[in-house]
Amino acid sequence: MDPNINSKEEQEDDDQYGVLLYYKYTQIPDLDDLFHFYDSNCSSLSLLGRVRLSPLGVNVTVGGKLRALNKHIAAVESNSLFEGTDFKLAACGRPSNDKVAEECGFTSLSIRIVKELVTLSCNPLIKSPEISHAGKHLSAAEFHSVLQKAGQLDKESKEHNRELVLLDARNLYETRIGKFHPPNVETLDPGIRQYSDLPSWIDDNSDQLQGKSVLMYCTGGIRCEMASAYIRSKGAGFENVFQLYGGIQRYLEQFPDGGFFRGKNFVFDHRISVGSSEANILGACLLCGTSFDDYSSRLRCTYCRMLVLVCDSCQQRKGSVYVCELCQNHHKGVGLSSIENGGISSLPSVETVSSDTKLSCQVPCRQATGPPRKLRILCLHGFRQNASSFKGRTASLAKKLKSIAELVFVDAPHELAFIYQPPPSALRELPHNCATQQGPPPPPSEHCKKKYAWLVAPDFQEKTESGNWEMVDGPFDPLQYQQQTAGFEESLAYIKTVFAQEGPFDGVLGFSQGAAMAAAVAFAQPTQTTPSKTAEMQFRFVILCSGFGIKLLKQEFHEERMIKKCHCPSLHIFGKDHGKDRQIATQESRELASLFDGGCSTVIEHDSGHIIPTRHPYIDQIKDFLSRFL
Repeated sequence: MDPNINSKEEQEDDDQYGVLLYYKYTQIPDLDDLFHFYDSNCSSLSLLGRVRLSPLGVNVTVGGKLRALNKHIAAVESNSLFEGTDFKLAACGRPSNDKVAEECGFTSLSIRIVKELVTLSCNPLIKSPEISHAGKHLSAAEFHSVLQKAGQLDKESKEHNRELVLLDARNLYETRIGKFHPPNVETLDPGIRQYSDLPSWIDDNSDQLQGKSVLMYCTGGIRCEMASAYIRSKGAGFENVFQLYGGIQRYLEQFPDGGFFRGKNFVFDHRISVGSSEANILGACLLCGTSFDDYSSRLRCTYCRMLVLVCDSCQQRKGSVYVCELCQNHHKGVGLSSIENGGISSLPSVETVSSDTKLSCQVPCRQATGPPRKLRILCLHGFRQNASSFKGRTASLAKKLKSIAELVFVDAPHELAFIYQPPPSALRELPHNCATQQGPPPPPSEHCKKKYAWLVAPDFQEKTESGNWEMVDGPFDPLQYQQQTAGFEESLAYIKTVFAQEGPFDGVLGFSQGAAMAAAVAFAQPTQTTPSKTAEMQFRFVILCSGFGIKLLKQEFHEERMIKKCHCPSLHIFGKDHGKDRQIATQESRELASLFDGGCSTVIEHDSGHIIPTRHPYIDQIKDFLSRFL
C-alpha cells in the first residue's frame, strides 16, 4: 500500500472537526485556578464555545479539531475533581452558518464564573435544591428497558413498575422537533419557554407526579440533575424520580435507529439538531402547518423571542409577523400595529396555527375595531412627590409617546409633612433643649406644594394643619425606602377609586415607590388558585421604573403566591450596576423583575440616574413594548 495514502488519511483525521459536551457537579476548591486552566488550555488548543464554572462544578460546550478535543479531555481527566465525568464527543462538520455559530457562542471562547451552572429559577424566593438529592441515574439501556417493560410486573425491579410518567425537562422549541413516544406510558411536556419556568410548572402539576415513578430526560442530562432534585424536595410521594444519564445524546448513541425517541434532538451548538438514522419530521411550520423542523434561519416570536419554525416558502412572505403557539393561545397579535416615525401603522395580518400548549402568561387583548385609540396609562409617582411634579419629570416621555399613549397622573393618598434641615449655625444659636426638641422655626409654607406617598413607615402619622413641618438633623438616607412598608391597603383602596372614577386604563406605570405599588397591584390580580384583591381594576400591563418592593410583596402576599411568577406583561426600566441611580439599588430592581414571567416581560437597563430615560435606544424599546397593546 502506498504510504502516502495512510499519511493523507491521518491528516484528514487530524483536521476533522468535532463538538464536546460535558458537565460535572463537584465542589471546586479554587475557582480562579480552574478559570486559568480552562483559559490556558482551550486557548492553546484553539477551542471555541462556552465554559461555565461555579462553586459546585462545571458545564462545558466547546468545538474544535477532534485531536485538540481529545487532548483537552486528557488534561481534564488528569484532575481528580473530574473523576467519572461523562465526556460526550461527536464528530461533525465545521460551522457553516455564521449567524447560527455566533448565536450559539461558537465564534469565540467564553469562560465565566457563575452562581449556578443552570438556573432552575430566577425567583429569589425559590431556593435551589441540594444537587445531592437528584434522581437516580439510569443508563440509556436501563432507561429503554423501563419504558419497554412499562405496565408489566417485574419482581426484581418493582420500583420501576409503579404507575409511570415520563417528564420532558426541555423547552417547547426543543420538544417541537423531537421527543420520546413510548407506548403505554403517560408523557408530560410542560411546554415552557425557558428552563427557569419549570419549577412553577412542577408546582402547578404536582398531582400528576405525586405517588408515581417519574422518569425524566433532557438533552445531555444537566437540567435533569437540578429539576429531579427539586421534585424530590417536595417530600412524601415524590421520592421515586429517575433520570436518563447522558440525556438524549447518549440514548441515540445506544439506539441509532431512535428507539422510543421520535424526531430530532435539539442541541445548543452549530449543529442545531441531531437525528437518528430513521429520524422523521415532527415539527411544523408556524404559518402553513407543513412538516418542517429546521431552525437554521433562527426566526423568533415577535413578542417573547422564542425560536419558531417557519418553512422556506413562508419566509419569502414580506412583512410577516411571527407569533409562537404560547402567545397565540392568549391572543397576542390581534390588532397588531407598529410604530413608524412616531405614528401608528397596521402590520400585516398574523397567520396562526392552533396549539393545545398551556401558557401561564395572560395578556388581555384589545380587539381592533376601527382606528386604534391611544393607550391610557395611570402613572404613580415616587416617594415625596406629587402628580404635578411627576408630570413635569416625565414631560419628555409624554411628548415622545403622544401619538400612542395618554399619561394620567394622580397624587398618592398619604400626605407627608414638609421637611427642612436648618444650617448648623442656626442650631448652635439655640438653647440646647430647644435645638434638640423643637429646633429653629421652619420656613414659611405658603408656596410649598404638598408631597405624598404610596407607602410609609410603620410609625407614620398623617400630616395635620398644626404640625405640617418636620426638622431633620442629618443627610438624606438612601435606604429609607426599605422601611416604608405600611399604608398599602389604603393606597390599594384609593387606586380602586381612581379606576372607577377615571378609568379605564390599559396599563399602570410606576416610578420608584410608585413602581413598588404598581408591582403589588399586579400581584393582586387573580390567579387560578388565589382570589383577586383588585376585581374592580382591569389593566393589561405594568411599567416599573427604578422599581423595588420584594419586602412589601412578602408582607402582603402568601409565600405560595410569591413563588408563582406574576403573569401580567411587564416592562422593567432601571439603571445598570455601574449607573448613576443612587436611590434604588440595581439588585432591588433586578430581583423585582425576576418575579414576573420572563415570557411576557421586557427589561431595559440604562446608564443614567434615577430617571426614566427617553433617548435612543431606550425610547425605541419602550415604544416597542407599548406597540404590542395597540
